[in-house]
Amino acid sequence: MLTIYGGKQRYCDGVSRRGFLKIGAFSFASLASLSLADIYRAEAAAGKPRSHKSVINIFLGGGPPHQDMFDLKMDAPSNIRGEFKPIPTNVPGLEICEVFPQMAKLMDKCAVLRSVVGCAGDHDAYQCMTGWPRNALASQGGYPSIGSVVSRLQGPIDRAVPAAVGLAAPTGERRWSDSGSPGFLGAAHAPFKPFTTSGGRGGKTTQKGVGAYEQGDGLASIKLQGMTLERLQDRRRLLKAVDRARQDLDVDLGVQALDASFQAAFDVLTSSKLADALDLSKETAKTRERYGDGKPYKYQYDGAPTVNEHLLMARRLVEAGCRSVTLSYGRWDSHSKNFDLVRDHGSKLDQCLSALISDLDDRGMLDDVTVVVWGEFGRTPVINKEGGRDHWPQVSCALLAGGGMKTGQVIGSTNRLGERAEERPVHMQEIVSTIYHNLGINPEQTTIEDRSGRPQYLIDERTPISELIG
Repeated sequence: MLTIYGGKQRYCDGVSRRGFLKIGAFSFASLASLSLADIYRAEAAAGKPRSHKSVINIFLGGGPPHQDMFDLKMDAPSNIRGEFKPIPTNVPGLEICEVFPQMAKLMDKCAVLRSVVGCAGDHDAYQCMTGWPRNALASQGGYPSIGSVVSRLQGPIDRAVPAAVGLAAPTGERRWSDSGSPGFLGAAHAPFKPFTTSGGRGGKTTQKGVGAYEQGDGLASIKLQGMTLERLQDRRRLLKAVDRARQDLDVDLGVQALDASFQAAFDVLTSSKLADALDLSKETAKTRERYGDGKPYKYQYDGAPTVNEHLLMARRLVEAGCRSVTLSYGRWDSHSKNFDLVRDHGSKLDQCLSALISDLDDRGMLDDVTVVVWGEFGRTPVINKEGGRDHWPQVSCALLAGGGMKTGQVIGSTNRLGERAEERPVHMQEIVSTIYHNLGINPEQTTIEDRSGRPQYLIDERTPISELIG
């Protein structure tokens, strides 16, 4: 569908001053999120080779309990150590929680970080997407997420597949479904979001059932909706007329992003690669069963459902050429019934995460794909009267896999009660720095200009984790 709305003023080519183009279900925001034409030109001019390094960033929204996952404290008092028992893994001396039996067989391909520090203490995916607190450089729109940085610096592997995709299902607490903000880079480098993110902070998510999520405009916008390529080419020529008219206007950044993004949008529309990557019906029943579906969705409340299929979708996206995929898995804000929640969420995560790592390894992709699993902070050592654990930004944990890293190890430790980092504190920015390194970006030297033209480092003088990259 092509729609051109116009005011009374028209130019000599017959296009109105306020004209705009709409193809299929593409909106300005959808087009802008795929804007990479300037990157294509820059890379072509520089003759830069395009590598296919990717990251799958799995956000455990709400703050997962570190002492009930990868840092059990069996020598602590009962009101701290909780109900779970440790199990051995295929790495000698490394034990993890009993709810992860499948992951225990794959720990040689993973690295456990038990001493993550630098958390802001807010319920927010922002820090796990950028490495920065939300208020950092707020006057410039904030720092861009990893996916947006990759979009800006490296562009896509394939014009028909966005460099960055956010798979977060809608949540009532919107900060838990943050797929990554483009920050000062602007809408042109926002991640493509196939699913709606309805709801708001403290509000309720619009759902078709418990844990259901709706297909967003993004997914609809990658279909031609019956339009032939010949007709679309005609629309493309019409857009050129609109662009000529727009040259006489004072345009804002959003319209500029639309101009730059049209080529990428056109490529996505005329290719089935992205739609195919999002279509899980193309996988075998055996593979889908291996990942599971994460149902029934329990303990969701205002957070994300445990959509195991998103991890399979993430693998398909990076296989198709996507550089960065983010997703939000579960709601880990366990102020009450902490152990019931971890049994539910943990066992489901065990199934799909082990399937993802094994799948990537079987396909020869694991060394090229960095998988990171973490939340915005940890949980209190002391179990409260509701059987829950409260917020604890002093220390948390993370798990990394793949990316060509030196895996099969534990980095850092906490004290006997799990209160603080005791050995080798690992700052959140070090993790983000490691991700950039694995993606082929030098985080110590690379800068990007903000809206005022001032160069900004990607992270705040943090180097990659030396134990992982050697």
